[in-house]
Amino acid sequence: MLRLRGLLIQHHFLSNCSARTASSVACREYDVIVVGGGHAGTEAAAAATRIGAETLLITQKIETIGALSCNPSLGGVGKGQLVKEVDALDGLMGRAGDYAGVHFSILNRRKGPAVWGPRAQLDRGRYKEFIQLELLNMPRLTVIEGSVEGLLVSTADPEQPGKHTVTGVRLADGGNEILSSSVILTTGTFLSGSLFMGKTTSPGGRMGEPPSCSGLTHSLREILGLKLGRLKTGTPPRIVKETVDFSLAHLHLPDLRPTPFSFINTHTHCKPEEQIPCHLTYTTPGVDRVVRESLHMNSHIQQDTKGPRYCPSIESRVLRFPGRQHQVWLEPEGLNSDLLYPQGLSMTMPLEMQLRLIREIPALQRADIHTPGYGVQYDFVCPTQLFPWLQLKSIQGLFLAGQINGTTGYEEAAAQGLWAGINAGRTALSMPPLSLSRTESYIGVLIDDLVGHGVTEPYRMFTSRAEFRTSLRPDNADLRLTPKGFEEIGCVSSPRYLEAVRVRQGLSEALSALKSITMSPSRWKEKLRDACISETKSTLISGEEMLQYKDVSFDMVASAFPEILSPYLEFSERIKIEAVYRPHCEKQQREMERMREEESLSLCPDIDYFSLPVSLSDEVREILDRVRPSTLGAAMRLQGVTPAAIVHLLNYVTRTGRRSRAQRDADRQTKTPDCKHRPQTDQQAESNQNQEAGIVVQN
Repeated sequence: MLRLRGLLIQHHFLSNCSARTASSVACREYDVIVVGGGHAGTEAAAAATRIGAETLLITQKIETIGALSCNPSLGGVGKGQLVKEVDALDGLMGRAGDYAGVHFSILNRRKGPAVWGPRAQLDRGRYKEFIQLELLNMPRLTVIEGSVEGLLVSTADPEQPGKHTVTGVRLADGGNEILSSSVILTTGTFLSGSLFMGKTTSPGGRMGEPPSCSGLTHSLREILGLKLGRLKTGTPPRIVKETVDFSLAHLHLPDLRPTPFSFINTHTHCKPEEQIPCHLTYTTPGVDRVVRESLHMNSHIQQDTKGPRYCPSIESRVLRFPGRQHQVWLEPEGLNSDLLYPQGLSMTMPLEMQLRLIREIPALQRADIHTPGYGVQYDFVCPTQLFPWLQLKSIQGLFLAGQINGTTGYEEAAAQGLWAGINAGRTALSMPPLSLSRTESYIGVLIDDLVGHGVTEPYRMFTSRAEFRTSLRPDNADLRLTPKGFEEIGCVSSPRYLEAVRVRQGLSEALSALKSITMSPSRWKEKLRDACISETKSTLISGEEMLQYKDVSFDMVASAFPEILSPYLEFSERIKIEAVYRPHCEKQQREMERMREEESLSLCPDIDYFSLPVSLSDEVREILDRVRPSTLGAAMRLQGVTPAAIVHLLNYVTRTGRRSRAQRDADRQTKTPDCKHRPQTDQQAESNQNQEAGIVVQN
């Protein structure tokens, strides 16, 4: 009944939204306009409204909002961490995954919890249903169908960095102009998108949907002077389930107890017994043969445009690793879907060759193709042109998120969309933009990598990219980010914040109680008979230290001391993880503090690196000038910038910031006559000197 009511509300709202024309909103001025209704766009629009901004979402088709364009899955190693962090900041993706999931599992279970990867196969229809129902009933959010032809540009505010200011968008088919304080572009693969299958090429960003208007690319490249590049990706054919012989594939069952993505959910919408399995099979030499025989008919694979390294097409795999078996996961597209998604078989050869290829795999020898695979090529904006808050450095009021920044994947797009929406909303409401450090979140790692290093191929998140991954675990994303999201950012609801505070307090009390319990190894052995404890150890062991033993759970310790620990049984698994990682986290905390000190040294956006009186090579100066890092920490992670160069730069920053008063007085006396008649405080003088050097030292 609840689901039917939701669908009726959705149908009513969809009808209203579809009836809204561009002219009906052109007379309004919005705080934020979001262009694109994919994963980045939906999170951006939702985040901007949570900040309090009046927001307009423009999408080509309302019915495709929340569509899973490629893989019907969410999360994984690294990606699952992003989903948890988006949820901790009150985003949509985690709750949508819990509603739509049909097969839940934790990847990397045999390793430590820091690198576990929460993952779920999704029902496409359910996921889209959840996202649309959330967005289309959201206060302060208007949704219309339309295509953006170009950006409205005016002169920049001289008090802020940038050459231009974006003041709104111009729509195609009538040229209606809609004004706003901030604009977020989340065009995905639609920016000058082209579809490839065999030798056939057609314009589009997704099968059956046109690309974004050419005028948008023209605005970015020719009017705003941005540096653009081109990337490619692809998708596999969809296979009719009833034509697959599952007896020739390996069965992979989901976890018996599904683990929700969202911190506010205690269970998933799909009951444990209703989950459906996946199957694993492998390529054969016949697959290699078909790939090689079809190369002359495959224009996409012949292009030198960069594709995804970690999710390549089967053609790329065969050419790069000849003679090797490759995994093919047969993944369900939904509870009631008659289709399978063959992950690992992305391909762009002609349809008849696609059918030949899949039938070279034993489990698929009689398989039929429902929808062919195809390739996509699209423009992206080189992300080194962005501030860490995802606004372009040279353009005030213009934010970018998702594949337009050179990333791949739903999770990376959603994380960027959320952060761009937060900052576009804050900027529109005259609040300062915010950055996330890579020491406090995977979102911070993602954005720092993009704006600091740029991309030469579609960027994908892995746990190995995070230096502090033992602290940035999926289980503690709420403790790390939810309080910040409520107290500092303003994007988290009060109920979610109060729950995070309750959990934080409960974990703290439980760990304190564990520390208060100290006994000799022999006494612990008496209490926990099944635990492998060495009795030769002479020192006392606390309850917290006992949890660092692999075979000791919190439930075991609580059963021995129920009067002290039973109130905290609801946090059992989290307490175990916190106790295991506590020593590592304390060490990393000291490293983080040092890194934060370095990152607190900001570099002025208009610094002249070529004339800076520091011992830097020409190559380093060129890199710094091209990327223009906003902080010393960001400069430290640039490829090609040596540790020695960072030391010289750090010494200069420190030396400049610590000039003596006598030196400042001498500097003031050598000012031009205009400056001599303007008395300055010592603080103002020091600030001016630092700015002249191109460096601002933050307190």
